[in-house]
Amino acid sequence: MSKRIAIMGVGAAGSYIGAYLTKSGYDVTLIDMWGEHVDMMKREGLNVSDSDGTFTVPVNAVHLSEAEYLYSPFDIIFLAVKSYDTEWATYFIKRFLSNDGVIVSAQNCMNDGLIASIVGYERELGCVMSSITVSLWKPGYVNRKLMDLNRGMSSGKGREYNVFRVGELHGRITSRVEEITEILSTIDNAIATSNIWGERWSKLTTNACGNPVTAMTGLGSKSIAQDAKARLIQIHIAKESSVIGLASGFQIEPVQGVSADIWSKADDGAVYEELDAILSAGEKATDWKSSMAQDVSKGRRTEIEFMNGHIVEMGRRLGIATPINKAIVNLVQRIDSGKIEAHPSNIERVLSESGLYFQ
Repeated sequence: MSKRIAIMGVGAAGSYIGAYLTKSGYDVTLIDMWGEHVDMMKREGLNVSDSDGTFTVPVNAVHLSEAEYLYSPFDIIFLAVKSYDTEWATYFIKRFLSNDGVIVSAQNCMNDGLIASIVGYERELGCVMSSITVSLWKPGYVNRKLMDLNRGMSSGKGREYNVFRVGELHGRITSRVEEITEILSTIDNAIATSNIWGERWSKLTTNACGNPVTAMTGLGSKSIAQDAKARLIQIHIAKESSVIGLASGFQIEPVQGVSADIWSKADDGAVYEELDAILSAGEKATDWKSSMAQDVSKGRRTEIEFMNGHIVEMGRRLGIATPINKAIVNLVQRIDSGKIEAHPSNIERVLSESGLYFQ
């Protein structure tokens, strides 16, 4: 409890982590650039809703412009900004890191190498947040989805699934990994992993086949699960990502409970039917919008270049074609630029541009 902790980037994930760690008695400072959110947290604290109920906790919230008054260094800094803000945010926050402190990337996408290049490889840890869906639609209020989309079980504490996976880039389990795992276990189940890169690629694949499809259509996850053409797109996104991840040498952890080797064989009819059945099971869940869909709804820039775009770039380096991911990136970029709007008809656009046809 004596460690000083900062959350840099207090969106949905950062707010949820910050609220629970504060509630558990840790010394936590929340730093963000969204003035309304910071002001609301200062006045009324953070309101959290999840399967454990609803609570409000007073928090120490600081606007980015007030950071000059943060005199004491932090032992642990959770970086929870969007991927496109990683570089400047890391340069900004590293001045507040203690000499033996560590920055923990609690983000989507593959940002660990960039962060480590700025603060030093010995001062960065990865943290994959798996199957946790949170939203922040208005200042001071964060909500976590009550049911796990893929497993159909409560997302509250005490379940068997490990939400937080913490690891060193070199793969060894160290005392600081174990310490941060213990800290995060006050929020939900957490484990130390010796395979942070395999965990990262698994999460990247999961996000890449879920986030942009809801974002480009404006539909929720349940509606996507009911659409055979949308599932076709998702399966081929995951297939391309799995092929590239395996070719890159990652020991990819299961994606939605299925090995990357199986996803890579999605062109096989029998394998495809198996995968399609898994995705269609999501129609029994709530109609939740992904973080990227939330960004589109708010008129914010998406992480598409760092998600599906990363898959495309890795494929280019390896000489592996990525037509479906490339089409997804192009379409979501057009939504980001305001040239087109999110609409279910974008499913047909992606299929046409990628050369993938529904049989």
